[in-house]
Amino acid sequence: MSKKHDFRTVNRILGERPRLGPFPADQIFAWTLIAVVNVFIFNYLLKTSWLGTGLSIAWGWATWWTISTNKDFFGKFVSVPRISRGYMRFQSIQQKSSDGSRKKNKF
Repeated sequence: MSKKHDFRTVNRILGERPRLGPFPADQIFAWTLIAVVNVFIFNYLLKTSWLGTGLSIAWGWATWWTISTNKDFFGKFVSVPRISRGYMRFQSIQQKSSDGSRKKNKF
């Protein structure tokens, strides 16, 4: 008799990248910082128009998104644990001695 084990998905978004609407959540802080710095430099110091400031912000966001995408540039320096499903026979941390009492393993 063969036992077939079916897995039931509990959380469908497990393993997905977190998002805040259409934007990746790991980019929100960096994009905010890029926007604030660009407004200060281009709009207040260099006195460019809002169109020029907006284009510099968009360029900064696109550059940061390209550089920091997962598994491409910065993502390759951080190893992520691999989660897999499987079955393993239970092994107690404590071992039974020959007289029936339990004693702890020495690690």
